[in-house]
Amino acid sequence: MWSETFEALSNYEKGEFRRLANYLLSHTYLVRDVYKPDKQWTEPNGDYRMINRLFECMRDYFYVSGWRLEKDDNYGVISLINEYDHNRLRMDRFTTLFLYTCRLIYEEGREQGDNLHIVRTDTSSIVEKMRTLGLLNKGKTTQKERLEAQRTLSHFNIIQKTETTAWSAEGNGVLIFTSILSIIPNQGINDMMIELEELRTDDADTDAEIEAEEQEDLE
Repeated sequence: MWSETFEALSNYEKGEFRRLANYLLSHTYLVRDVYKPDKQWTEPNGDYRMINRLFECMRDYFYVSGWRLEKDDNYGVISLINEYDHNRLRMDRFTTLFLYTCRLIYEEGREQGDNLHIVRTDTSSIVEKMRTLGLLNKGKTTQKERLEAQRTLSHFNIIQKTETTAWSAEGNGVLIFTSILSIIPNQGINDMMIELEELRTDDADTDAEIEAEEQEDLE
């Protein structure tokens, strides 16, 4: 029983158990290696090591309440998944497309990535990729959309900025973590591409309808 294992932990470990359990419930993903902007290097994540120590107890604890705790030591990602498909975040359209674009950039850059499987890019490159793919409404995006998308994906440890300052509307250096593979695995890329094509088609149809309506008004 997880409770017996928990009671055998030290007071410090019990405190870390509680803290990290709440962290996972809020952030869903935790990665093994994190970038330190002030030092400009990547180093092991102490929280990942602690969960690794407590993993069996935490896994059994979450299992009782309908959650599945998974750990991929190959890519260095810990994930918390709800078995009942509850408590899911519904991202807005732009954030979803921003995420999809990051996944494409990750796929393209993973061969050139470092040995920690982290891919470097920046906000401008992501937005330009979205524009090239025809994912932006009339080729434009707002500062608010970019900020919201980056903050959301950062909260769930999918991306991280490389600067010590806050996320900027003008853009940031961006690290894409391996956690993005948990959201959109390799076998899910084809489904993602089909969905992107459907979204582009829907946008084109909407633009055509608007233009037709404007033409009728002119007549």
